[in-house]
Amino acid sequence: MEAIAWPTSSTVSRGTARRPGARVVTPPTLAAGPRRVLNIVAAAPTVVRRPYAGRVRTAELLADHPEFAIRVVRCRDDHRGWSAAEPVTGFGMVLVRTGVFRRTGRAGELLADRAVGYLSMPGDEARFAHPVGGDVCTSVQISAGVWEDMRGGATVPGAVYVDARLELEHRLLLRAARSGDLDHAAAERLVRLLAEPAAAGPAPIGDRRTVQAAREAVTAGHPAAAGLLPLARLLGVSPYRLSRSFQRQVGVPLTRFRNRVRVAAALDRLEQGEPSLARLAADLGFADQAHLTRTVRTHLGYTPGGLRRLLGHHRRDTSSMCHNGGTI
Repeated sequence: MEAIAWPTSSTVSRGTARRPGARVVTPPTLAAGPRRVLNIVAAAPTVVRRPYAGRVRTAELLADHPEFAIRVVRCRDDHRGWSAAEPVTGFGMVLVRTGVFRRTGRAGELLADRAVGYLSMPGDEARFAHPVGGDVCTSVQISAGVWEDMRGGATVPGAVYVDARLELEHRLLLRAARSGDLDHAAAERLVRLLAEPAAAGPAPIGDRRTVQAAREAVTAGHPAAAGLLPLARLLGVSPYRLSRSFQRQVGVPLTRFRNRVRVAAALDRLEQGEPSLARLAADLGFADQAHLTRTVRTHLGYTPGGLRRLLGHHRRDTSSMCHNGGTI
């Protein structure tokens, strides 16, 4: 999950189909010199296959710029135990698009998913476990000069809360990279993405598993996750302990985290062209369409209709349209 090896022709499995326009590349100039690089990781199709310690990783180059390179990466795995240690050779930020995995390293153990990523630094060694299968990520390598210009060298390893705004910037970065406009569109989105996150320090060990279990329940839509009291009963802890530990380790209250997960699901549906906001609100457990709109605007600064236009879908909302005397 850390530094993704630059693929060569020898790493492509025989019989692996390449998509039109995809290519296997050698390292760009920025990786050849003594300057350090930053690795960011998020979502992907399959182009290059590389068996690695019992798992298979695939990578596709989206953008190759003198100051950055963007790839989509997939790790297919099904082991619950820890992998062999992987050295971290560059500064990194990991963002998950789909899937869940565990990581342990200098900053301690964490559960990475769409709502929690992490920063890493050279000199660390990371181990990974996949309790529920593989994951899909985005890998961005950035020159040390760009990183220091953006962050002033103030990089601390640890968990990063990926709020809905950061996830939207991540999606828009992938769209910009695919557009081919690297000097302006992709660079601007990349700068916005890097400007957002700040890592928290290592989480206390005592309540880490409880918080991880709470996040899993919320993400999976467990019925008990609809409220703090039933969720605390499910996990066998007091509501006060769960609430305090969750905010300390994740960085936001449990309620906001739950809404962030629902906003992420709304983004998925809107990006796929969901025509009915009323149906979307009902499916995601909002009281009504107005409740959905308020929550999405609070997290992203856009209405659901505005997001549909931003993400390239201009289909008219059918929530209140009638056809032959009935509601569509």
